[in-house]
Amino acid sequence: MADGPDQAWLEELYELLRIPSVSADPAHAGDVRRAGEWVCDFVRGAGGEAELVETSTFPLAIGEIPASTGNGDAPTVMVYGHFDVQPVEPLDLWESDPFEPEIRDGYLYARGSIDDKGNSYLVLKAAELLARAGELPVNVRITFDGEEETGGHSIVDFLEADERGADACIIFDSGMPREDVPSFDLGTRGLIYFHVRLKSGERDLHSGMFGGAALNGVHALMQALQAVVAVPDELRAGVIPPTEEEVRSWAELDPGAAVLAEEGARPLDGKAAEEFYLRTLAGPAVDVNGIVGGSPLLQKTVLPVGAEANVSIRLAPGQDAEEIAGAFERLLRDAAPEGADFEIERWSSAPAGFISPDAPAVRLAQDAFERVLGKRPLLLRNGGTIPLVPALADRGIPTILTGFSLPGANMHSPNERLLVRYIPLGVAAARETLLAFKDL
Repeated sequence: MADGPDQAWLEELYELLRIPSVSADPAHAGDVRRAGEWVCDFVRGAGGEAELVETSTFPLAIGEIPASTGNGDAPTVMVYGHFDVQPVEPLDLWESDPFEPEIRDGYLYARGSIDDKGNSYLVLKAAELLARAGELPVNVRITFDGEEETGGHSIVDFLEADERGADACIIFDSGMPREDVPSFDLGTRGLIYFHVRLKSGERDLHSGMFGGAALNGVHALMQALQAVVAVPDELRAGVIPPTEEEVRSWAELDPGAAVLAEEGARPLDGKAAEEFYLRTLAGPAVDVNGIVGGSPLLQKTVLPVGAEANVSIRLAPGQDAEEIAGAFERLLRDAAPEGADFEIERWSSAPAGFISPDAPAVRLAQDAFERVLGKRPLLLRNGGTIPLVPALADRGIPTILTGFSLPGANMHSPNERLLVRYIPLGVAAARETLLAFKDL
């Protein structure tokens, strides 16, 4: 295979990358729509049908490229991607125009080159090449959205209402733990986000007159939070433990101590480095994301009676969001000292997702990637939250979440970049996977 992509492929991808489809900026709403229209035009050019489907926010690009052969009984493979991108600020840190693609030192630089225009283009191109050659063995359903970067749920709503479904789904919106080491993310963590308010009296008090006798609101909140950040057994209920193959995959990743050091982080405790992947990929975590109370900036001798905090729970695959949310509230209230009044608001919630590593689609895709890349993909989980994955799992649709991003790809940062040689390799891997899925 050639070391670099066909120039025509680059020019085609450049068209999409030049569209400043920043969903977070209302001024670019029209550009987000243009990017969706580009996806629809591409699908039509591949011999399929596609249209923009309106939602309460940004439109979806929904379409299909039919199988080249068969009597309507070919397997159906859903392909998801998103055509919106992150804002580019701070612009002065970019070494080239973020919406004018440029190749430097073997990398393609542009906003969206990895997340997710460049990644998802690889699957679209593979489907197009197979369709044009009359060799596409599956029906490819296109389900792209334009609000992934703003946390939208329109694609999840679409899936919940969709009656047809699919035999498998391919998502190129992830990456490799290091160069030339492919991986599949079979699990994603869920998220529950709380805002907690505590009140311990009617008004702030003079700490000289009441300190040591009156309940301090900041102290009370800290005491209550300590009970949940320790992640007791009640907050670990339902966790699906990692498989032996997953644990073997972790052994091929950088040691936890090195990952923490690289990010300038300090271990939480003596076992944090050793258990890094168990904790961040396969287990729950509770973090206080911010806390306020009293007077942290001015010298003010008060006994504060009010304190507030934002607290998030990352749910491990297998955990039920409602069960864990209820346990969290009980633990928090039980741990607070007598006299403390709580207001607990749940600001958002998203379930965890898990795809069985024994699913036929996973094994077929592993075989396909190995044939192209020469290395069998590691089976990992993703510590982040992707609402689409549990939505697909709930429908019984095994999902291949993978991609060709690398550490240092600068996703969500200036100088986002894709290793150019991964364009033909990515297309080839996607093509081989679609061919393999004829056996679903």
